[in-house]
Amino acid sequence: MGVTRTWAVALSGLEGTLIEVEADQTKQIPEFRIIGLGDRALGEAVQRVRNASENSRLDLPKRRLTVNLSPASLPKHGSGFDVAIAIAALATDGGMDAASIARTVHIGELGLDGRLRPVPGVLPAVRAAVRGGVHRVVVPWANKAEARLVPGAEVVGAATLAEVARLHGADVDVPVDVAPVASAENETTQGEPLDLGDVIGQDDAVEALVVAAAGGHHMLMVGPPGAGKTMLARRLPGILPALDDEAALVAASIRSLSGTVVNTLDRTPPFEAPHHSASIAALVGGGSRAVRPGAIARASEGVLFLDEAGEHATGVLDALRQPLETGRIDIHRAGFTASFPARFQLVMATNPCPCGNYGVRGASCSCPPAAIRRYRGRLTGPLLDRIDIEVQLARVRVADAPRVRAATSTAEARDQVAAARARAAKRLSETPWHTNSEVSGVWLRQGPLAPAPVIRRPLDAALDRGTLTLRSFDRILRVAWTICDLAARERLTTEDIGRALYLKKGIRS
Repeated sequence: MGVTRTWAVALSGLEGTLIEVEADQTKQIPEFRIIGLGDRALGEAVQRVRNASENSRLDLPKRRLTVNLSPASLPKHGSGFDVAIAIAALATDGGMDAASIARTVHIGELGLDGRLRPVPGVLPAVRAAVRGGVHRVVVPWANKAEARLVPGAEVVGAATLAEVARLHGADVDVPVDVAPVASAENETTQGEPLDLGDVIGQDDAVEALVVAAAGGHHMLMVGPPGAGKTMLARRLPGILPALDDEAALVAASIRSLSGTVVNTLDRTPPFEAPHHSASIAALVGGGSRAVRPGAIARASEGVLFLDEAGEHATGVLDALRQPLETGRIDIHRAGFTASFPARFQLVMATNPCPCGNYGVRGASCSCPPAAIRRYRGRLTGPLLDRIDIEVQLARVRVADAPRVRAATSTAEARDQVAAARARAAKRLSETPWHTNSEVSGVWLRQGPLAPAPVIRRPLDAALDRGTLTLRSFDRILRVAWTICDLAARERLTTEDIGRALYLKKGIRS
């Protein structure tokens, strides 16, 4: 029997590469070796494959076996190559359909008893296989529903190695009393969206939240404890448009890489709220061997909420600057680089001072001036420069509470956001952008719909005084267009510019 070949997938971030698994035997002292720049988990696959084959009544050749993972120069991580290695090695003795093996991708970890254990990242791995032209994929039974979410994939879920061998023509008995290995961590649903109508007495903040949702803008809320900052942020995903097929697949792929078995495509934008003690690695992602996505990547296509932003370390907050500009996060390790999407909406909430009472009517602030400056200094100028909307919140007074009108409901806000996004998409139909937050500053200032000098005069004056940077100038124009879309106007007005300028400079004016 000559060299047998099958396929596996190596993941680097969200991108996958088809790996050709070659196995050959030679007439030498019996030995089993795996080559091709694998990590320690791959080196240990030798013993897992031996035991799994013996307990499945499948005989490995009693010769020197060499399994090569090609391309050999690409680093490979994890135990997801076990099934491909086992099938390729077993097929070197004949008894299996070589053509069937060669047109199949095998993904999964082997238990010593021969059962297939679920592995993280099955969804992006199957997507990579289909993009690479190999459509039949064998996965562990627990990952079957997840793999079937990929259009065009012919998915076979297997509980044991014997089942996989029989699929390729091996004459082996498949045990009927073996229960498939269940997933250790199943997906949890986000539940029903929280209603924006629950927020009372913060009409300006609700209006700003709708503007942020309509244009995909980043937002900062400043106010004392109990003003409703967290309450507002948690209602943002409910008024955002539902994810389309591609965005839902990307979000599900990142959850899969995080170790969660995904059973359905969730159309609700994800919401990530890391604790203020989270490290840079927790936010950005990382790992010494297999790179796991951090909160930034998990929030892609949705919302990243940083509560108590003034308590986050300055280095952690500054780590947001590059993803906010590029929409991607790159993690560099010795020998490889992993890249994840980072198309998220940033919402930050912070108190005005460490005790939360600075400037609050009827409250007494006990913070020294130096502590207040240090607390506010955590939000650096370059980071604030990338925030489109800044909102100041005050506590709702008890005397006013019975008379205040409930804010816009989630359903009403969602309709407003959908209509505004439709107008923006129509206006930008001949450009590469879809929302106002994505539009190039040059196009905003010099394009066919650039505002007349008389309209943008307040912005020019602020830029001339040095109170605005050119980046902030462009961001205010983007917010102005969103306000214009919400008002169903075709061109920018001075009112739109003024409102956008207030939303940008509101907490610092």
